[in-house]
Formats: sequence, C-alpha cells, structure tokens
Amino acid sequence: MFEANVYRARRRELRKSIKTGIILLPGHAESPMNYAENTYPFRQDSTFLYYIGVNRPGLWAMMDIEENQTTIFGREPTVDDVIWSGLQPTLGELRECTGADRACDVADLADILSAMISEKREVHILPPYRAETRQALERLLILSKGQVSTKYSEELIRAMVAQRSVKEARELAEIESALTITHEMYRVAMQSVQEGKYEREIAGLAEGIAISGGGRLAYPCILTKHGQVLHNHNYHRRLESGDLIVQDTGAAAVSGYASDITRTYPVSGIFSSRQREIYQAVLDALTDALSGIQPGRPFQICHLIAARTLTSRLQQIGLMRGDPDESVAAGAHALFFPHGLGHMMGLDVHDMENLGEDLVGYDDQIQRSRQFGLCALRFGRSPAPGFVLTVEPGCYFIGPLMDHWRSEKRHEAFINYEALAAWRNFGGVRIEENIVVTPEGYRILGPPIPRTITEVETACGG
Repeated sequence: MFEANVYRARRRELRKSIKTGIILLPGHAESPMNYAENTYPFRQDSTFLYYIGVNRPGLWAMMDIEENQTTIFGREPTVDDVIWSGLQPTLGELRECTGADRACDVADLADILSAMISEKREVHILPPYRAETRQALERLLILSKGQVSTKYSEELIRAMVAQRSVKEARELAEIESALTITHEMYRVAMQSVQEGKYEREIAGLAEGIAISGGGRLAYPCILTKHGQVLHNHNYHRRLESGDLIVQDTGAAAVSGYASDITRTYPVSGIFSSRQREIYQAVLDALTDALSGIQPGRPFQICHLIAARTLTSRLQQIGLMRGDPDESVAAGAHALFFPHGLGHMMGLDVHDMENLGEDLVGYDDQIQRSRQFGLCALRFGRSPAPGFVLTVEPGCYFIGPLMDHWRSEKRHEAFINYEALAAWRNFGGVRIEENIVVTPEGYRILGPPIPRTITEVETACGG
C-alpha cells in the first residue's frame, strides 16, 4: 500500500469528473478452488486497489460525491480469523490507512444503498466480471437477473481510464520492482535450460522466483517449445536439442503492479541458422516499432511498422513476396503475426481490460480494425507521456492456419506457400519489452534482459 494521502488524492481527482451520485466499488471475495475452504491465492480487484489500496477480501467502498465522503464496508475480524489467518486490521484501522471518512459493517450496506436509491441518487458502477459480484450488485441495487450488465456507468469508466492511464512516479517504481524480479526469473531460466529437462522444471523455477520476490506471477506462465500456440500453459514436454523456448512470464510486485516480458531462446544454447533468421526478423520488427513510439502518435501505426518490417524480412527469407506495403495493407502478414503489438500495463497485466477494451485502447480518432490480426490489437490510440505499454511482435508457424489459408488461396500473391511447407514445424518467436511513453519518445522499463542473439546465447551458456 501507499500512504493514505495517495488514495485520498486519487479519489479527489476522480470526483472532478463525476459530479453527482455515489460510486460503488466492490472488492473481491475469496474464490474457492474446489471446495469452500480451499481458495485460490487472493488478489484484490485492481480498481479497488487503485482507489482504496487494501488487499483484503470481503470489502466494499462507497464514494458519495455530494457529501465528499468515502465509506469502507467490511466486517471486524473474529477469533476464528485470528486463529486461522493471524491478526487482521480492524475496520477502523483500515479506514485510517486508506484515508476513508467512515467504516461500517458490510451488513449495513444494503440498507444504506436502499435509502439512497429511494432518494433517486444515481449509483455509478463498473461492469462486473465475477459472477458473485454480479449477483451481489443485483441484490443490492434491486435489479433483475442480467440487468446489472447494462447498468454500468460509461461516465465513470471514461473518468477512471483517463486517470489510471497516466502512471504516477510511484507506480512506475512498482512496475520496475516487478521487472527486477522478472529479470531474475529469466536469468535463472536461461541458465537452467538444457536437453532432457521438461518445460515444467523451468516454469517452476520462474514461478518460485516470483513468489520469493514477495509477490506472485502477474499472469499464468507461458513456457513452451510449441511457441506457435500463443497462450500455451501446458508444461509436460521434454526439451530436445534444436527446440526453441518461448517464455512469456511476468512477476507482480507485492503492491500488485505487473510486468510482462517475453523472450525466445534455444535449448541447445545456440540458435540454428534458420532460427537466427526468424529471431532477427522479430527483433528488427521490435526495434523498428519502438523507434516509432511517440506521444500523440497512434500505437496502431507502430503495429503496422512492425508488420512491415517482419514482412520485408520474411520476403528476404523467401516466405513472402510482392510489395511489402500492399502485403501489409491486405493483412497477409497476419498468417505469421496474428496478434496485436501490445497493450497497456499497470495494476492489471492488460491494464483496465475489465472496464472495456475499446474504451481503454481506442477513441474517436482511432477505431478498432476488423482485419484479421490487426483486430487483435488491444491498444491502438495515441499514447501520452506516462502511459505504460508492452511492445511484443512475434512470428509463428501455425499449421492449421497455414492449411486453412492455403485451401482458400488467401493472399497467394504475397505468401509463398510452397516454401512455407518446409517451415511447418518451426514453432514461434516472440520478443517483448515494457516501456513508458515519455515526452521525447519512450523508455524501456526495468533492468535489461538478454535480447540480441549474442546476449541470449551467452545467457544460455552457448
């Protein structure tokens, strides 16, 4: 947690955009894994963390705009809580450390809300993404089943997106703290990889380092020799010489702030000539995309820069052909690069995605494309100084997608399907950095993690 005045200031800033009514913020409850007493590791809702700052289950917060008052709702710790979980702060102590004005028993929340609703007070809520939160809101706001999904406040969402998009210096420090742990995760993973080991052994080392750093993983670890599967969370495969590992792993700091880094490295410690070609193509796409980042310049343009560079390199290898600009405009590159260049990052690894991806990543000037590949770009609008983004181009050889496109003769003018057949079992390459946009351009966050071919081979002992 930060100091109480940080949360007071954040709530004060939010009230400048929301002029009337009350803002109701639900915290998370414990989530059972397979029975009630066996729960997943607790993670507080990120909006609640940002404005209230308490990582404890069962809490609600209410901000009364007209009264300029914030109330925390929860329950006092019981003797059983102390026996099983140790000493817990009282509601009064939580009120003090969050800078709230009042603390009330959560059992009183329904009556307080009912009185406000009867007075025709407007209740601003966010779209719920957990079933138990949805049901609780329906009960508290006296809504029919499913109605809460249409009652969220777009005014509140837009105000929060505007506020949370620009990271404070203390937030950047937390992200860099997470990246310091992530740096160690990659150092150990690259040193440990070798023929005969299993993916799970390397993934286990990485997750252990995240926990030993005081936090946890910011998202489930991706560590696979089948890098063409974009979100591959299976770790059962034995590593062989000649395999490429795609590792997409990020630690979360104790505060909850995320990191999100991807590297690709060879099991043997040395890239083959074919692996070098694809790796360098992706690295060039990353370098060129980074050079295009400027405040006020649509991030969608940086995605297209990466696509253009990748297309050019694949033409040199003989897998694509034709005019590179026409190829990118047609979307032919998406056979190899079917995802977006990046997304916002902060308390969420996909920052504020629960508020609505288009409201976070697009605006009146930049609309989401419908083109395959480009439509997967989560953030396309122009960033401002203080925005934290991931930049993560990739190149993948996805057999079923290749077969599907070839059967439809899709983009035959730009794709050399005959040459592509020999690359069917290559896998994939992705390289990712986390950056903050600055008035001059950007700054890569965190300590440097091996990225060039020479750096990666050295880190792998090659």
